Amino acid sequence: MAAEGGGKEMNEIKTQFTTREGVYKLLTHSEYSRPNRVPFNSQGSNPVKVSFVNVNDQSGNGDRICFNVGRELYFYIYKGVRKAADLSKPIDKRIYKGTQPTCHDFNPLTATAESVSLLVGFSAGQVQLIDPIKKETSKLFNEERLIDKSRVTCVRWVPGSESLFLVAHSSGSMYLYNVENTCGTTAPHYQLLKQGENYAVHTCKSKSARNPLLRWTVGEGSLNEFAFSPDGKFLACASQDGFLRVFGFDAAELHGTMKSYFGGLLCVCWSPDGRYIVAGGEDDLVTVWSFSDCRVIARGHGHKSWVSVVAFDHCTTSVEDGDPPAEFSGSDEDFHEQIHFGAGRERANSAHSRLSKRNSTDSRPVSVTYRFGSVGQDTQLCLWDLTEDILFPHLPLSRTRTHTNVMSATNNVSNSSSSGNPTNSLPSTLPRSNSLPHSSNPGNSIIDSAFIATGVSKFATLSLHDSRKERHEKDHKRNHSMGHISSKSSDKLNQLSSSRTAKADAAKTLGTTLCPRMDEVPLLEPLVCKKIAHERLTVLIFLEDCLVTACQEGFVCTWARPGKVVSDRPFEDTVM
Repeated sequence: MAAEGGGKEMNEIKTQFTTREGVYKLLTHSEYSRPNRVPFNSQGSNPVKVSFVNVNDQSGNGDRICFNVGRELYFYIYKGVRKAADLSKPIDKRIYKGTQPTCHDFNPLTATAESVSLLVGFSAGQVQLIDPIKKETSKLFNEERLIDKSRVTCVRWVPGSESLFLVAHSSGSMYLYNVENTCGTTAPHYQLLKQGENYAVHTCKSKSARNPLLRWTVGEGSLNEFAFSPDGKFLACASQDGFLRVFGFDAAELHGTMKSYFGGLLCVCWSPDGRYIVAGGEDDLVTVWSFSDCRVIARGHGHKSWVSVVAFDHCTTSVEDGDPPAEFSGSDEDFHEQIHFGAGRERANSAHSRLSKRNSTDSRPVSVTYRFGSVGQDTQLCLWDLTEDILFPHLPLSRTRTHTNVMSATNNVSNSSSSGNPTNSLPSTLPRSNSLPHSSNPGNSIIDSAFIATGVSKFATLSLHDSRKERHEKDHKRNHSMGHISSKSSDKLNQLSSSRTAKADAAKTLGTTLCPRMDEVPLLEPLVCKKIAHERLTVLIFLEDCLVTACQEGFVCTWARPGKVVSDRPFEDTVM
């Protein structure tokens, strides 16, 4: 935990921190930003985001970085822990008028030293495909905003595809595009493919191939982020209505859901083996959800404001047991060999197979430690360890997973730990004895031959965001998240009704498997909780020899892992 006590110490910006692996150090010479290094005035602008790709350059310097700051988009050679950043020589720089970049994603399959495919989403709803090496703009999708007029919140290439990509909007819709298809000169007409609980999937009716191929409407309010599973078969969606929804992507089947403790979910990520999902949002918590059991297995409390990014550290996640490590020797080295900026799918799949093999062939529990991190609007970086005592609790006195017990508001477990805590307060100790038992039933397979999906589009206004913003302004000094900026005053009536509905729904889900009470699941404390920026943090990416963070002032920082620091580089403990 960050040091308590004197105000001056609490407000110092940390440039190093220590974990069991050693000391992580900020490389001040490896900071990327706008060339003038002047802090960006972030008022009213979209979050700074960072994307990486490796172009397999024979010189050994194949890493490339892209980041947006306000109306500007930069593309540099990323030198990481090896050399100081040279901001005077961007490979490409673009300044946009009338709209701002909001998110971007490289296609690792097509990247070469001569060409990369970069998707860029914009605040007015368009998506651009550019090649910053050739300095070309190949295509503009949703150019006339006939498909969706709302801000692009997340854009991702479909794993394993050179041409398909998925785009989420603040309208609550996602669209599947093919780079080879045009978007048409008229608004698309849709036909329902599949309908489920609070989601629908439509196909585009057209005589010739056109975009979008599919439209998903998910939940109510903005769809803030989505993430594909390591094997590319499942899709996790974090929405402003507070729900995490996990779908089988090809079959468009809902696999499971989870509800935040309160407020919207802003970010989501998968563990390297695809077994766990972590989400964060406006309840200031990180929530760990089991994919196979479809339930919350832990929450983490360390942030003092909204959690903006969560990410697993593939390099520190480890698997051990008592036998000689025949199938999994040297977990860190194995992960180090295979991870490389988004091309870690093979590594994730191999780790998944090893974990699966251990769990299926060994009667003894596997010793697993998952490391993940989070950053938030409180300017703090938190690191967390998810260990086997949380993942595999052995509890002779634990209750069975029955709806009667879980849904009863008066069902306070009579185990010795934390049963005396009020329902809405945070237990001071880790209530491991309150863990629900691990289900032995694996998740149902959702692999179908065709896209089939669901109905009733519940497009939401962004009015719900405003009501939440007003409520949180008293508690959060840094609630500038972009999901809360763009609702119109004419939506006031909807705002009142939707906020009432949200409160009623929250009351119904609290204490159920969708949203356990605070004393019903283990509460994690962060290994590290450090203030590392002056403005809210918007990026956290774990790389092989470092981790990368960025704040809304437009500074992209590299933190060297223990033992990866260039020896002649000076460091300071704090920045004044």
